[in-house]
Amino acid sequence: MTKQLWLNLPVKDLAAAKDFYTKLGFTFDSRRESPQSASMRVGNPGTIVMLFTEEAFQQVAGQAAADTRAGTEVLISIDAESREEVDNLARIAAEGGGVVFGAPTEIMGWMYACGFTDLEGHRWNVLFMDESRMPG
Repeated sequence: MTKQLWLNLPVKDLAAAKDFYTKLGFTFDSRRESPQSASMRVGNPGTIVMLFTEEAFQQVAGQAAADTRAGTEVLISIDAESREEVDNLARIAAEGGGVVFGAPTEIMGWMYACGFTDLEGHRWNVLFMDESRMPG
């Protein structure tokens, strides 16, 4: 059975992408790095997000990377421990060169969320779910 989920994302500038995600609090495993890729851990115990240069990504995927200006290839959702963490991640993403496409807001009375794009236009959704306020 599957043991781990790895997501693969193409990036134009690997160093800039690593800097952006480090500011958001994600960590990297230098043992799984190359000049064309970086291994980023999201969460605990964590999902691995592999950042590949566009050229390396196209070799792995066997086709061109999606144009994130024209459409969304995936929406990556992560949970937050608090409303403040949602606000903070939105702020850090914007300060780091990302774009907040969904300002932090309450949804359905029990979730608090924001959406941002990274430097490459990949879309991320951050959710704090207050289960004590979840309907029946």
